[in-house]
Amino acid sequence: MNTKNCPSSIRFRLAISAEEYLAYYQGSAQVVVAHSEDNKTIRFPASAIRQFVTHDGVFGDFEITFDENNKLIAIQSID
Repeated sequence: MNTKNCPSSIRFRLAISAEEYLAYYQGSAQVVVAHSEDNKTIRFPASAIRQFVTHDGVFGDFEITFDENNKLIAIQSID
């Protein structure tokens, strides 16, 4: 079976306060760095989590999906 073109996904947890997210919103920070459940470091554009921002910030478990070139396909919240 050829899995080269199959998307991959990684689960991770975010805890970014509203004050911390302000740096992303204002543009002084553009990349979010997180650690996966299996301790891999992942980086992605802060704009990718904008839909998950609340008055308190961004908190919760997420799954990022990317293609074989490590290009971001989607990020979704995991309940």
